Amino acid sequence: MRIGQNPAKAAKEVPLPERITVAVLNYLPVLSGYYAEGLDVLKACLTSARTSAGLPFDLMVFDNGSCPDVQAELVRMHQAGEIQFLILSEKNLGKGGAWNIIFSGAPGELIAYADSDVLFSPGWLARSVEILETYPNVGMVTARPFRTPERYSSATIAWAEQTPEAHYEIGQFLTWEEFSSFVLSLGTSLEQTKEWYGGGGDMRTNFKGVRAQIGASHWQFLSRKSILLDYLPFSMDRPMGQVRMLDERMNAKGYLRLMTVDPLAQNMSNTLPAELRGSRPPVRPAQAGSLAARITALPPVRRMLLGLYDKIFRLYN
Repeated sequence: MRIGQNPAKAAKEVPLPERITVAVLNYLPVLSGYYAEGLDVLKACLTSARTSAGLPFDLMVFDNGSCPDVQAELVRMHQAGEIQFLILSEKNLGKGGAWNIIFSGAPGELIAYADSDVLFSPGWLARSVEILETYPNVGMVTARPFRTPERYSSATIAWAEQTPEAHYEIGQFLTWEEFSSFVLSLGTSLEQTKEWYGGGGDMRTNFKGVRAQIGASHWQFLSRKSILLDYLPFSMDRPMGQVRMLDERMNAKGYLRLMTVDPLAQNMSNTLPAELRGSRPPVRPAQAGSLAARITALPPVRRMLLGLYDKIFRLYN
């Protein structure tokens, strides 16, 4: 038998979510080896998102089966009001499985997605929204310019070429610093980066006074929830490797895929940037000039050690 009445029935209204949900996907199975600086990188991502957006939003974090220490820190941040919506998964569902939950569960009309190694710069969200709401039929807006394969943006290129108001132009608009800072963060060699920079160009458009670079990426993007729901469910049988599916589907449906012309988001990968490190030295297994460091830097030894680490990681995870 019920005793008394539920006090919640007396509530006349509930707080509404913000129009924009910033959703970050995180996976840190351990805090050693490749992931040694992972928690610092995650904190830098969330802090930069909160402090430099330029627009109000709710922050959602989906943790894809991280280790207990990481999940405990996320719970602390949620209780402190730094995260509005927190989902902790017992297991790694892969990026597709996480997207299914994030895109359907995010309360905002607009969803700004990011991997947990993205470092944001001031105005990243406001500038992205400006492009989304100025250009027609936009599917994705990424908050930094870089060169992406043209086959994923053929619909955007066709629109720009056929729309006189778009002021379409091709050239080498990215500086070497803007180009290399992103490409090198992906683990690309300096020689290959130089080759790509000299052998390619950028496609840009200016529509109604708002400039944008053609292209976008599943790594970080802003989209409308109504658009993303059309692509659910994502069926991915591997945690990584099939994320291009969203890029392909967006392009196939004719949506524009655009980027800001200024680098307002950067890939940190697994290492905290020097400017955020302060006086702390980087996490290293040996000093750079030591004999151990020189030996482990030798390509055959490095390949052997990385292969061993990969086998151990797979065994325990």
